[in-house]
Parts: sequence; C-alpha cells; structure tokens
Amino acid sequence: MADKDTHDSDVSFIRALAELLRANDLTELEVKRDFGENDKLVVRVSRGGPPVVAQMALPAAAMPAPAPAAPAPAPAAAAGPVPSDPAAHPGAVTSPMVGTVYLQPEPGAPPFVTVGSQVKTGDTLLIIEAMKTMNQIPAPHAGTVKRILVEDGAPVEYGAPLVIIE
Repeated sequence: MADKDTHDSDVSFIRALAELLRANDLTELEVKRDFGENDKLVVRVSRGGPPVVAQMALPAAAMPAPAPAAPAPAPAAAAGPVPSDPAAHPGAVTSPMVGTVYLQPEPGAPPFVTVGSQVKTGDTLLIIEAMKTMNQIPAPHAGTVKRILVEDGAPVEYGAPLVIIE
C-alpha cells in the first residue's frame, strides 16, 4: 500500500512541476529529491524550445497539482561545430540502451572522462541508469576523447551517440 501512496505523491509532484512550468512560462524544469541512500526522485519536465533551467526549493505540499508533464527531449552538448551526424563518426560510442546518462560515479565526484582524456579499451566512459540499474559504458577502443555529446543527467535513446574517441 505504501508503494501506491508513494506513486500517487510522485504523480502529484510531477503534475505540480508541469503547472509551475506553464505558469512561469519556462521551457524546462528539473528537480532532484533524495529520500534516502538508495531512494531518490529525479524529474525533468520540458516543453519544446531551448532549455532553461530554474532551480526552486519548494515542499511538494505547497505546489498546485494540475497539467500532465511532456516528455523531455534528449539534449546534446557539443565541443564544437557539428559538420555531420556524430553517430556516423567512426570513433562514435553509441548508447546500448535507453536510460539516463551520468558522467561521474556520484554527484560531486570528478567525471569519468573529459575532452582530451586518454582512454584504454574497457575504461569506463560514463554510466547509463536504466530501470534503477547503473550500467558502466566501457571504451570500445583506446584513444583520446574528442567530444562528449551528452549532458550529465540527460535521457538517451538506444543508438544515440555519447562520446567520440579518436
């Protein structure tokens, strides 16, 4: 019964965030709530247009609860101009699954790799969280990280380019 109550409160919280998004004419809003060691909620509510992030600390009880949330688009961060499709690059490392990307092992820790990092085959490049499981994504070959094509905490699709290693 507690799971249904938690689910209902999560849905109410997401609806309240969607209402804040609409009421304040924002395009994107992300909230991270830690409830315990292995219990957290990360919500990104977005509606078309360039992302604008607003940080707010409001108790869930103080927020109204209408409007459903729109799915968030997958943002991409490039280190320079994109001459063509990054997925077509011979050194592109693509996502083996749908999930959420994390560039460091835990919040506040240094990232696994940065642009210019030298990696060996099997070195962890990043983590993709899928169904509450953290999946390390290894370097398929040795080389230098030329571009990181995703942002920390961003959703990714299967086959999406993540990193370019040359």
